[in-house]
Amino acid sequence: MKGYLCLLLVSAVAAYLDPLSDEFLDRINSRETTWKAGRNFPEGTAMDTLRRLVGVLSDPEGFQLPLRESKIPEAFEIPFSFDAREQWPDCPSIFEIRDQGNCGSCWAVAAVSVMSDRACIHSQGQENFRYSDENLLACCNTCGLGCNGGLLSPAFNYWVNHGIVSGGTYGSNEGCQSYSIPPSGYYKYTPTPDCQLQCHPDHGVNYEDDLRFGLTAYRLYPNVTEIQYEVMINGPVEVSFHVFEDFYSYTSGVYQHVEGSFTGEHAVRLIGWGEEAGTPYWLIANSWNATWGDNGYFKILRGVNECLIEINPHGGIPKPLA
Repeated sequence: MKGYLCLLLVSAVAAYLDPLSDEFLDRINSRETTWKAGRNFPEGTAMDTLRRLVGVLSDPEGFQLPLRESKIPEAFEIPFSFDAREQWPDCPSIFEIRDQGNCGSCWAVAAVSVMSDRACIHSQGQENFRYSDENLLACCNTCGLGCNGGLLSPAFNYWVNHGIVSGGTYGSNEGCQSYSIPPSGYYKYTPTPDCQLQCHPDHGVNYEDDLRFGLTAYRLYPNVTEIQYEVMINGPVEVSFHVFEDFYSYTSGVYQHVEGSFTGEHAVRLIGWGEEAGTPYWLIANSWNATWGDNGYFKILRGVNECLIEINPHGGIPKPLA
């Protein structure tokens, strides 16, 4: 009996493949599914590093924003495809792929990306305010654990109640508080930065004067049409989904899970939809640098709640400037 159990254990170990190995990538591509796998991370990258990139905490008993049901006009038609970059070409934030670095800050990075997009959209392109991911990550003590993960609803609630200042990319010194965490190419552990209630000395604007607020914040019903209408009317939304080992190696096509184990929950920015070779998809901006995936973007199967991508969409309306 002991020999039989040992044989089973050896077989299980032999069957496991490093999710960044060439063998694992070949196994995905041999399935001839709707997407292709390739190398986004160096072979041998620790799984702990990859798991740290997916930082949405699971807290079903915690605070959640109220659901908002869209009053979609009866004659309103959802187009076959939609891309927020084409709809609002004068809003530079919509084109940006942020880099969260070695920090589970996806919940904050995706949230402020959506806020930045909507600040521009709702001001008809006049308010190109780039919200600081650093400020939300470091200062929202109700949002979770900073670089060790956070929650979507409290992040948008913080925007409404406390406001968020402007910020730039790592090393840029742009805005009130630029991102202090090095890009994804750096694999050294990064702790959550300290909350600073002041701007960079060269910014020229006081912290309190730099704050911008949300007017309302809400969740959407987990319905394809509701999400599409919201994106068309108010701009991109933040969504979360379950990540499996194969996702790290996505390079093109319409992703759907085919191989590997669950590694965590990730937050991203949904900016549109379409169809590729007959397969409907959501168009998503990731936050792992533009070198990852399809120039920082990915497509994921739409309409079947693939990896729970359609179950937790968040958005809000920016407060107009006085």
